[in-house]
Amino acid sequence: MSGQSAEFRAHTAEGITTLCRAWAIRRMDGVTFGFTDHDQDLAFDGITFKADTGLSAGALTQSTGLSVDNAEAIGAISAAAVQEKDIEAGRFDRAEVNAWVVNWQNPDVRWLQFRGHIGELRRAGGAFQAELRGLTEALNQPLGRVYQKPCTAVLGDRTCRFDTSAPGYAVENEVQEVRDGRVFGWDALSGFDAEWFTRGRLDVLTGDAAGLWGMVKSDRQQGKTREIELWEPIPALISAGDRVRLTAGCDKRFETCRLKFRNLVNFQGFPDLPGEDWVMAVPKASGVNSGGSRR
Repeated sequence: MSGQSAEFRAHTAEGITTLCRAWAIRRMDGVTFGFTDHDQDLAFDGITFKADTGLSAGALTQSTGLSVDNAEAIGAISAAAVQEKDIEAGRFDRAEVNAWVVNWQNPDVRWLQFRGHIGELRRAGGAFQAELRGLTEALNQPLGRVYQKPCTAVLGDRTCRFDTSAPGYAVENEVQEVRDGRVFGWDALSGFDAEWFTRGRLDVLTGDAAGLWGMVKSDRQQGKTREIELWEPIPALISAGDRVRLTAGCDKRFETCRLKFRNLVNFQGFPDLPGEDWVMAVPKASGVNSGGSRR
């Protein structure tokens, strides 16, 4: 099969084989876990594959078309490997997965059978069940620009090109007050206009929730307190003293790009696109025929 070395094919042709499976899971934050269904640990590619994790995998379905390759990994939740709090916090969402068939007597003889990422992840009864999605999934996603007035870029991405670390557009602070992991309060955020962080981003830099982030729903002044509210709570414990970074928000409007960010050259919308009432306009001999209100 594709990708199999001559040594691997020769071993499988012997009739009696010493094969096992090994999986490497690399989270978005760079933390890597190794698992194997062999009864002893394996090591290759700088990764130790643990044998005592209780991880197993279902049958791998692969095809030659554009349908999504898929499999399932099932294992026990343990403090030494996958922790329930990390699943709950979303740290394994879209984690990269590599799966090998390995000759455990000689790990250099192996076949990379699967590459992809974790899709749906479920947990129940002290165990987790992870859906594995192959690389072809990306080929089924629609591509191209959306023809609309607002900007389609994400602030700071490769199409926006704005440097979100520029002075005046981000601030790091220690958490003073937090409620339900969703509402944060500070005595002051000097130097920032009202609602400056609305539609922005809050990244947790230290503490149990380090690496997690949320989108800002509102930035308001409540008496002497500057209050930042997220759309959803951070799914991990945040305590006073943890450091977070706030990044300015963008509402995708032409005026905001020009005045707030001075980044008009990279605006990814179509501000002169006619409104829906334009199709109801009737011919006129004089005046502006824009389709606006007739009153």
